Amino acid sequence: MPERGALLYFEDETPAALRLADAAGLVPHRVERHRFPDGETQLTLPAHLPPRVVLLRSLHQPNDKLTELLLAAPTARQMGAKHLSLVAPYLAYMRQDMAFAPGQAISQRIVGAWLATLFDAVITVDPHLHRVATLAEAVPARQAITLSAAPLLGDWIAQHRPGAFLLGPDSESAQWVTQAAAAHGLKHAVCSKVRHGDHAVSIALPTCDLRGQAVVLLDDVASSGHTLATAAGLALAAGAASVDVAVTHALLAGDALQRIHQAGVGEFWSTDSVAHPSNVVGLAELLAGAIKEDVVAY
Repeated sequence: MPERGALLYFEDETPAALRLADAAGLVPHRVERHRFPDGETQLTLPAHLPPRVVLLRSLHQPNDKLTELLLAAPTARQMGAKHLSLVAPYLAYMRQDMAFAPGQAISQRIVGAWLATLFDAVITVDPHLHRVATLAEAVPARQAITLSAAPLLGDWIAQHRPGAFLLGPDSESAQWVTQAAAAHGLKHAVCSKVRHGDHAVSIALPTCDLRGQAVVLLDDVASSGHTLATAAGLALAAGAASVDVAVTHALLAGDALQRIHQAGVGEFWSTDSVAHPSNVVGLAELLAGAIKEDVVAY
């Protein structure tokens, strides 16, 4: 019988890692981490690894984690890994895909190309891509696999808000709103948005009748909460009976969740791509399917 593959994970992602290891048939191994007084990081991996290794690291609050990847990937190869995959349910530094002012670093190209040198495959969920059509353009690894949690969120919404009206807060959310609505025939539309800065947006509702509707705002990321709060307020002012929110990645910086609820949002639901009390949709089976496909391709 061939040796089972290994799943490497860090302590703060233990629950998600154990669910993923079970779903994918991998042996879980925790990476031990030590921080020296001067801020440097020391990692300790298993002394022996099988040829097939998967590293789970969701890249919210990414800067220290990118250093961890820098150290972990070559060490895993030294310990026996021949095919090394990164599973990053949330993939950071994807939104800056061009320079908006002279001298700006195009982080997507830089981080994506660097990850491709470390890993044979990169698997992520609903990456925040703008002017790039595919993940492979941003992360030119041998395999760049994009998954979507939108159908899973659609299932949850259909179960808990039957007949809901799905509303995307901007044109970029149309892809996820459409997928989530498809399986259950839910009505849906998207707003138009103009961003004026990190904390300032203007939004216009689509031409549709929201009176009496149970509206669910659906998006890939909730970060500052300003976009979702603005859209929620507009929907309620237009006569919506209720507004809830469903997102793939609950980044929720600072008082974002409070801001969203203060705008009149009832329930806030998310996947477990980023650990948060709002997690209601698990991604283990979705990610395990991609890992198994990656194994076949290996």
